[in-house]
Amino acid sequence: MIEDLKKSLKLHSNIRENLPREVLISLAVDNKEAVLTRNGALGTWTPSNSTGRSPKDTYIVRNPESELNIDWSSPNNIGMNPQTFALVFEDALKTIGKKKTIFTTDRVIGADSKYALRVKTICDKALSQVFVDNMFRPTPDDINQSIFADEQFFLIALPKDKLDKDRYKGLVRDQPNGETSDICVVVDFDKKIGIVYGSSYMGSMKKLMFTVMNYYLPFKGVLPLHCSANEGVNGDSALLLGLSGTGKTTLSADPERALLGDDEHGWSNDGIFNFENGCYAKMIDIKPENEPEIYEAVMHKADYTKHGAIIENAMIYPDGEIDFFDDRYTPNSRASYPLSFLDNIKESSKASHPNTILFLTADAYGVIPPISKLSKEQAMLWFLMGYTSKLAGTETGVTEPQATFSRFFGQPFMPCNPNIYAEMLGDKMDKHNTNVFLINTGWSGGSYGTGSRIKLKYTRAMVDAALKGKLNKVDFIENKVFHLNIPTSCENVPSEILNPINTWKNQDEYQKTAEKLANKFSTNFDKSYGNQNLDPGIISQCPGK
Repeated sequence: MIEDLKKSLKLHSNIRENLPREVLISLAVDNKEAVLTRNGALGTWTPSNSTGRSPKDTYIVRNPESELNIDWSSPNNIGMNPQTFALVFEDALKTIGKKKTIFTTDRVIGADSKYALRVKTICDKALSQVFVDNMFRPTPDDINQSIFADEQFFLIALPKDKLDKDRYKGLVRDQPNGETSDICVVVDFDKKIGIVYGSSYMGSMKKLMFTVMNYYLPFKGVLPLHCSANEGVNGDSALLLGLSGTGKTTLSADPERALLGDDEHGWSNDGIFNFENGCYAKMIDIKPENEPEIYEAVMHKADYTKHGAIIENAMIYPDGEIDFFDDRYTPNSRASYPLSFLDNIKESSKASHPNTILFLTADAYGVIPPISKLSKEQAMLWFLMGYTSKLAGTETGVTEPQATFSRFFGQPFMPCNPNIYAEMLGDKMDKHNTNVFLINTGWSGGSYGTGSRIKLKYTRAMVDAALKGKLNKVDFIENKVFHLNIPTSCENVPSEILNPINTWKNQDEYQKTAEKLANKFSTNFDKSYGNQNLDPGIISQCPGK
């Protein structure tokens, strides 16, 4: 297939290869793929069915070579037979051949050259390649030392084209109205080809490549994680794990710590490294006083050819003014920008083994403590469960928070069998004496709709305390429902909010709600891991048991 793709590109009459960033930005504007905002950034909008990922239209090719490595019981690992993939690939080549212009770029995924994967992105939109330039890394001079030196992945992105519904009837999913879906995001790990067909959400490209790395790296001794990472002045590094909307990007942008990256990292025998070259931040309700680094990265003024931040699906008025508080189109407005737009970064995007890991959850029930210190068994349990709430807009069709369990805080992007990731994390935690905390960035004083979101300044204070070891000498009390250890005090945080029962007007109602959620944990655990023969010490830490 790759040879067919290379032949198709060779025969095309107008291939624009590795164009300079300024040229791609100019073409995106000239071709009306984006508008200019008042500060010089690029603004764009996607169709209403592409304002978030399309998990039900995301597939993995089920090949004999790799199928035993993949957890097909996961609802996010939807198999596609090789014959259907061949049809999608065939149609992609025909579509490429009809395009007036095709843009290609050569980048890598992975800041550590030892583990960097080369990727060639092929698409018909200059704006897509600006996104790639923001998010994927330049090819390093020492790429030949990579464990993937002899391999290359090919990513085809056709965001505005659609599958022929008649051709694919019975081969891809049917929509609720009975029509065949015309969107397809599919990856073939063995042939090293990914195709984004019909999804204009730019995150589809980056998440496809994240999934690719999450499949390849464990077999090379590297644990991939859906997390942000930063480093203190003394070289102490930290990982922050959490699904979209739980605060990874916000909390990792700490003025006292250098940012490695905000979403995707690997933990090798040498330390940690970022996969990406940029950030893809949620922009809804952003305020410069709350998130100054992110706001300045997107909203600084510059000549548009030197800017290149892409603001996706926000309200932009005809004069170029932006209203990040208007969510009528979607609450999942996003902005992509290079890490270099931030002041406080570590340029290498690499660090030593993490001293601290933070699991982030946005609890819509309002019953999880704002901060808890986890034992090894508790950490493994919460890593396996990955409890949070889907927040409005992070997926198409999600308009309000929903309680969910996403193993490893990134189930949609973690295709391998769960024991592969869990065992690697446990081994690395033991080997490097890593402390783990659970941070709830969600609700307090009641469930969603009654309670309120925990104040960001308090969450930042708790994160600071965890990273600086300020909780090592405080007393803890046990929350018996969730088997969690709650600190009785934390610097710059009102003590009364640390134990969530104290924030509810009706404590009996809190207890009922907590037990309701604990039962959901127990039920989900039994369904997902009941036959896995896990350590009894881990099982005993599951809420509801």
